[in-house]
Amino acid sequence: MARKYEELAQELEALISAGTLRPGERLPSVRETVASRGVSPSTVFEAYYLLERRGAVEARPRSGYFVAQRVADAAAEPRLMEPASGLRDVAVNDMVLEVLGSVRHRDVVPLGSAFPSPDLFPLDRLARGMSAAMRRLDPREVLENLSPGSEELRRQIALRYVATGTLASAEEIIVTSGAMEALNLCLQAVTQPGDLVAVEAPAFYGCLQALERLQLKAVEVATHPRLGVQVDALRAVLERHPVKACWFMPNFQNPTGALMPPDQKKALVELVTRHRVPLVEDDVYGELYFGVRRPVPAKSFDREGWVMHCGSFSKNLAPGYRIGWASAGRFAPLVERLKLTSTLSVAVPSQAAVLHFLQHGAFDKHLRQLRSTLARQQEQCVRLATRHLPAGTRVTRPEGGYFLWAELPPDIDALQLHRLALSQNISLAPGQLFSTDGRFRHHVRLNYGHPRPDQLEPALRTLGRLAARLATAR
Repeated sequence: MARKYEELAQELEALISAGTLRPGERLPSVRETVASRGVSPSTVFEAYYLLERRGAVEARPRSGYFVAQRVADAAAEPRLMEPASGLRDVAVNDMVLEVLGSVRHRDVVPLGSAFPSPDLFPLDRLARGMSAAMRRLDPREVLENLSPGSEELRRQIALRYVATGTLASAEEIIVTSGAMEALNLCLQAVTQPGDLVAVEAPAFYGCLQALERLQLKAVEVATHPRLGVQVDALRAVLERHPVKACWFMPNFQNPTGALMPPDQKKALVELVTRHRVPLVEDDVYGELYFGVRRPVPAKSFDREGWVMHCGSFSKNLAPGYRIGWASAGRFAPLVERLKLTSTLSVAVPSQAAVLHFLQHGAFDKHLRQLRSTLARQQEQCVRLATRHLPAGTRVTRPEGGYFLWAELPPDIDALQLHRLALSQNISLAPGQLFSTDGRFRHHVRLNYGHPRPDQLEPALRTLGRLAARLATAR
């Protein structure tokens, strides 16, 4: 069993290999690491000494430890693509159903999956916690925990906001059946059929599905594959069009993995507040960061309640339990009313299981292990993608989450590649899923949080061979 300093060194080395900590960057001080990791100073020193012996870091007198200057072998990042101009109806459901249906079979390598591996989650402990919590449940709580959800669970969620410096009270939190219900309810609360919604380009296909279901139109906003939504581009959109809401993912955007810098999040919130346009903030991956501390949500800069922040435990603790929430600011009464008149309540046993784990199950310890695993898997996936995918492929290196966004050479059609790969029991998510008009035709999203290590290299080698076949056929 690895000792604490070896575990810390392994985590830091994974961050260096993944590019989150870059050559020449200073490592967190011993004091910062002691405070953030809850370990002793000697553990931190031993970890840094070990990394120094391995050549991963270098000590500088009276300055601290820095990432060693080593040449990275990763591919260039994908380029920013300007979105299509104008307003668009949305029709993506058929393609989404085709792709998602391909990952349900256990013999398929799920590079196209939207979830990390269930093996990464403490499902046995959650089940035991549910049993224990339900035995102690006061029968009156079954009715008391109807919309907006368990009072104590909402309080625990509010406490996690406090840790990021975000103002969010339990009273404005509504527990939902996963983040997708939270996001859909928030969007429905502030729009009417025919309204215009600003979305990212590329955009999460679940967002596009929601627009299609609610009969809303989309206007795409330029989105950098590393830095997220371009605030200046959004400003131009808001000045030109009667936008009724925005739906963005500032932290580890799906599909690119982009992370908006804090100053840009602040500028985003100031912009939507000035225009009085609600921002639906999808933050389901925010806890899956690889750095020293959690990136703040855009809501942390919200002082007037225009940000409707949505989160979930599905991606970081309890897939299948369907526990999400909306911290809906000034729109909380509207969202709660919609919840009450649609699905009424989230299943009490699922709420009880997640609450029990938050109170007794060392959630933050689990998250540290999960982040470390995902960081290592990203390192491996980037290395193998660079080795096996066609020359000229560009790949993101996100600072969290579990997706890579790859820009293939322009003569390779991603949807054709997906269908060829599926014949070899490999799924991927073609770029056409992530836009209103089927653009991003030579882009793919790859999930590095699911495949087993022994599956990943053969799968990427096969994808490279199939991509070369498509290029040759043109």
